[in-house]
Amino acid sequence: MSLPEENKKHTYADYLTWPENERWEIIDGVSYRQSAPKWQHQSISGELYRQISNYLVDKPCRVFAAPFDLCLIEQNEDDGEISNIVQPDIVIVCDGTKLRKTGYFGVPNLIIEISSPATTRLDRVVKFNKYEKAGVQEYWIVEPDGKYVYVFTLQENNRYGRPGAYTEEDKVPISVFTDFTVDLKPVFAGV
Repeated sequence: MSLPEENKKHTYADYLTWPENERWEIIDGVSYRQSAPKWQHQSISGELYRQISNYLVDKPCRVFAAPFDLCLIEQNEDDGEISNIVQPDIVIVCDGTKLRKTGYFGVPNLIIEISSPATTRLDRVVKFNKYEKAGVQEYWIVEPDGKYVYVFTLQENNRYGRPGAYTEEDKVPISVFTDFTVDLKPVFAGV
């Protein structure tokens, strides 16, 4: 097993050689090691996953929770050449044909990132720009400390518009599903 090298543009082929017991992301070829999330993060992630998963029973879309590899393909890259492999906290995909190898190879319908002080820059800037450019229809940034959720939806100009802002008292609609909302009260309960 190898480890990421500094000052090297990494790819999915490199990623497959790294230790399986470590969590890594690659964004534009740059490797980022992921630390274990805090219990508050896990509580929020678990409740989001539970609500979404319950809704998706007997529907064609699927929800996945980290660790789960999302490979964002750019300009007809072969799998081994992919230089964007991320592990969002929650991913909803509706095209099952793109599930293969270690995860999903394509653009998911919705991504949720649960932010922490260590990941704020990645979530709000680096991943925001990457997800927008890739065409992710809806992107949520969950802020555990303030108990806020910011929802960015792709507009006709292929840019994220002004975010919807929600608090723990709200129910958040998911644009992918017209008949479903996520209740934030249990999401933030006890954190």
